[in-house]
Amino acid sequence: MDEMRQNNRVLLCGAPVGEAVFSHESRMERFYTFPLEVVRLSGTADRLNIVLRETQLASIRPSRAGLLEVRGELRSFNNRSGQGPRLVISVFARQLESAPEPYWENLVELTGTLCKKPNLRLTPTGREICDLLLAVNRPYGRSDYLPCIAWGQTARTAAGWSVGQRLELQGRFQSRDYFKTLDGLTVRRTAYEVSASGLTAIDGE
Repeated sequence: MDEMRQNNRVLLCGAPVGEAVFSHESRMERFYTFPLEVVRLSGTADRLNIVLRETQLASIRPSRAGLLEVRGELRSFNNRSGQGPRLVISVFARQLESAPEPYWENLVELTGTLCKKPNLRLTPTGREICDLLLAVNRPYGRSDYLPCIAWGQTARTAAGWSVGQRLELQGRFQSRDYFKTLDGLTVRRTAYEVSASGLTAIDGE
């Protein structure tokens, strides 16, 4: 736990639904990714991308059998390839182990700064929702830019905040499918965001 970042913590427990495949190499170290499915109380399943070090594959090889506990942090990557979403969000696994008992978990805790004006809108069903973009600092001057959403009264409160406001957020990391038309063709895409269950402004920092 000492390696965990206090301003960016994720705990997931879910079922791997694919094998780990090579993702990228950084500083002479190889990283892999695999999809983890986490079921909500409603029965909806979020399919989330997990990134891990090659060395972690020696102790655990993700497969379709069993549940995995993943502890780590949310990471953002700006995709400049022109293929797929521009902002890619995944979970960087610090710890990965077999779940001691069968359960589903999806918990995110973030402390960061609003870096874009909040956008309050209505869903097609008439629910109030507010889109937020939170910058969460990493060591060595880097930051992760994480899209978040808030609902109802929390959404209305968030809409009044300004860029630069410091926030504490608790919620879940979720996936959402949508359709986009490109060159006359409709393609299915997946967006990733943090749905806030609790959101608190930090004053006086």
